[in-house]
Amino acid sequence: MLEIPKRLSLPSQVAAAIRKGIEEKLWEKHLPGERRLSDMLQVSRPTVRAALHLLEKEGLIQIQPGKRNRVPTKRVRQRAGTSKRLLGLILPEPLSDVSPWTYQHISEMRARLAESGIATEVVVCQPQGGRLWVRKLETFLRENHVFCPVLISAGVEVQQWFAKLSLPTLVLGSCHPSVRLPSFDLDQQSVSRHAANVFIAKGHRRLALVVPDSGAAGDVASEEGFSAAAEASRHAGVNAVVVRHDGTARSVAAKLDNLFNSDHAPTALFVAKPQHVFIVLMYLLTRGISVPDHVSLIARDQDHTFESVSPAIAHYTFDVHTYVRRLSRLMLQMVNQRYLPPSRSLIFPRFFAGGTVKDLG
Repeated sequence: MLEIPKRLSLPSQVAAAIRKGIEEKLWEKHLPGERRLSDMLQVSRPTVRAALHLLEKEGLIQIQPGKRNRVPTKRVRQRAGTSKRLLGLILPEPLSDVSPWTYQHISEMRARLAESGIATEVVVCQPQGGRLWVRKLETFLRENHVFCPVLISAGVEVQQWFAKLSLPTLVLGSCHPSVRLPSFDLDQQSVSRHAANVFIAKGHRRLALVVPDSGAAGDVASEEGFSAAAEASRHAGVNAVVVRHDGTARSVAAKLDNLFNSDHAPTALFVAKPQHVFIVLMYLLTRGISVPDHVSLIARDQDHTFESVSPAIAHYTFDVHTYVRRLSRLMLQMVNQRYLPPSRSLIFPRFFAGGTVKDLG
């Protein structure tokens, strides 16, 4: 179903919705007519027309007066004499597989850039199967004349490869210690330290961090922050363990089985990734472990459902539109100046207490 993201100009919102339909292969060769799109998205035909012109600027469609607008198999080249500013978005998975929150901020970011005359192109890069991914990236950068790449949730290999290039590059996420690139991310280390201290202040002494064994810099930073807070309170009997899993429900359940069957079953869980929060909650529910009566829980990341369930899930939250605005400003600086200093730009989210942390007093 097509959904229109909020708080952008209406044509930009409509453009984002149509772009999603194209990316998900809803329309492969031609778009529906303006009247049909107007009915589908419940907006006026002039608004649809303005959105189509935004998409044409991106090179995503070809407007054909008197005919159905075409979705070319390859990006439309800009007219001679115009400067081409193409920003490449490098993702480890297709847009159709990313979380709703990630999809929203990517869509808003692309719409804002399009309004500034900057086109975006997505390439999926999974560094597996030898060095094929390197050839894929080289081909993508060369054929599309990419002006600036943005690495989204990129692993260390991809980050290191781009760090050796002369292209101005921004990491959306955390940089690995061995990589010197500008980055923009949530302050996962400080967030995780804060979560551990929330548990400790409520009287919890046996803590666990449940995190994907991804090697992603943000997850590594979470481990460091959580463990550091526990170590600082070791004199008070605080002990923290890190539970790494492969992202599947089976792996999470197996790891939690080992944890809760041990002599040091935790009274507090800090869980990364919204999808894994729900896996953990289902695990606890099926085993009669009540939240927060038996185990307290804080989610590291935000999800719109966390505040609508009962009890509301404690988590860290921030305004996605503020995030996108700051990110877009960084990207425009990178595009216009052809340079960003290799420093970290961090956001510390707000803690939403919810009702899943018990005070052990």
